[in-house]
Amino acid sequence: MIFQWKFEKATPQMIKSYVKELGISKGLLAKIKFQGGRIEVNGIEQNVLYKLQTDDLLTVQIPDEQEHETLLVDDTPIDVVYEDEHLLVVNKPAGVASIPAQYHPNGTMANRVKGYLKQKNEPNLVIHIVTRLDRGTSGLMLFAKHGFSHALLDVELRTKKVTKMYQALVSGELEKLATSGEIIAPITRDLSSLLKRKVDESGKHAHTDYWVERRSEKVALVNIQLHTGRTHQIRVHFEHLGFPLLGDEMYAGAMDFGMARQALHCRKLAFIHPFSREEMVFLAELPEDMCKIVEKMN
Repeated sequence: MIFQWKFEKATPQMIKSYVKELGISKGLLAKIKFQGGRIEVNGIEQNVLYKLQTDDLLTVQIPDEQEHETLLVDDTPIDVVYEDEHLLVVNKPAGVASIPAQYHPNGTMANRVKGYLKQKNEPNLVIHIVTRLDRGTSGLMLFAKHGFSHALLDVELRTKKVTKMYQALVSGELEKLATSGEIIAPITRDLSSLLKRKVDESGKHAHTDYWVERRSEKVALVNIQLHTGRTHQIRVHFEHLGFPLLGDEMYAGAMDFGMARQALHCRKLAFIHPFSREEMVFLAELPEDMCKIVEKMN
């Protein structure tokens, strides 16, 4: 993959320091040097110590990423919401894990995306997951299609420029559920379980905002925005508040509404495109299992 930049600074600068500002890491520079990449200035190959001058055209060719043979291919179709040469947004169904585990090496979104990319004969076959979801959560996931894109999107994640909005169905004493609220409660591992988390002062800072969109006597549809990304954060925070998610057996959710998984859906994903710098906003409507419950709400 080839990228070009026009150097517009008045003061000369070495290529290695300039590309660092562009988001090219030392590791990526090493791949360019040793795995078939190339750096040119005005069409002439140069090394990273070359000093760029005003109006120089810098061309960087990044080598293709060969697949990891250990990641199996799954040809199950995926629901593509958006795609270009740099990134892929998909709508994940509930019941599908994001990444393989020791005893479940196939059938995940990573396996399915690899199958999709291979079918399209894409040059880069390393799977870069930018945002992941729990197995039981449906909705939008973001993949980078090469390592440079992944690195730039990771910076957006760390600087909180990626927005993820969720919808959940909760139950409990709903007359006590405020129309909107903020949940700030630290989360740590629950030592009684390999998977479960809990609110505890010894945990890491966790911050969740919510707004009730609709409610009935027994169920509320809640819009949620995360400000931190702790494991099971929404599920833990709403159990802590006294309004666990429907179908969430691990966190004391009601199991009599027909939900076979936690009623949680990533509905909105927004970020700045790492190359065009455009604002990208994507929406995914509620899946059928959650819609059926919402339709019955008075």
